[in-house]
Amino acid sequence: MTTNQTSGHSGLVWAILGGAVLIAGLVAIIVSSLLTQPTPSPSGTASESPSSAAPTMGAADRDVVDASVGERGWVPEPITTGREVYIRAALEAASTFDTQLSTREEWLDYLDTWFTPDTRYTAEADQEAAMQASLVEFHQGVVLPQEEWDSLANEDGRVVAATSGDVAYVPVTDDASGDMSIGTSDVTLLFTRSDGGGGETAYEEQVRVSVQVLCGPGSVPTRDSAQQAGDCKVVRYFTEPLEP
Repeated sequence: MTTNQTSGHSGLVWAILGGAVLIAGLVAIIVSSLLTQPTPSPSGTASESPSSAAPTMGAADRDVVDASVGERGWVPEPITTGREVYIRAALEAASTFDTQLSTREEWLDYLDTWFTPDTRYTAEADQEAAMQASLVEFHQGVVLPQEEWDSLANEDGRVVAATSGDVAYVPVTDDASGDMSIGTSDVTLLFTRSDGGGGETAYEEQVRVSVQVLCGPGSVPTRDSAQQAGDCKVVRYFTEPLEP
């Protein structure tokens, strides 16, 4: 497969004051607390202080498309316009899974939602064709093959990927928008398998991977998510790393 780009792809500091000053400070705090006290909730329970209150419902989910996928051993897709944050997450997502929590098909269906059409093509049909070609390339030439998945599954296996070092950037040809980036990084894959005796064995492999992303108004957000046009999405993964 050619790597030609146009063919597809983060305490209060109490001042111990003397007598009258301390008393005045405490009075001020009490008055301020009374004035700003929120209306009690229907249950009548006291409100927690800002430092101990639980996060607002859904606050964490605003940073990712679906936080619950972590329970299946997958990497949540970040909602961000920052290319490096997104590139690192995309590279890790392509090799992070648990064979006991999903099938390979389910994992790939999830990863497909990270993709967006290549806006260098002006016709919608051409964009769709290019994205389908990128998905086929990804399924067949980038992620763990079905045979190796099955072998790992027979030993209750899982993999966690982590990027390391700097992200190297390669220019994207014919990108008039300037919103596309190709990022290449080292990725450490931590494999964990059953040892057949009730325990586990783990080992690492090092790979180097490249991904092309779009962080601009042309990106298509994941349906029914908090993503918006302009947030980063994947255009293409490459079968071989691209270097500057």
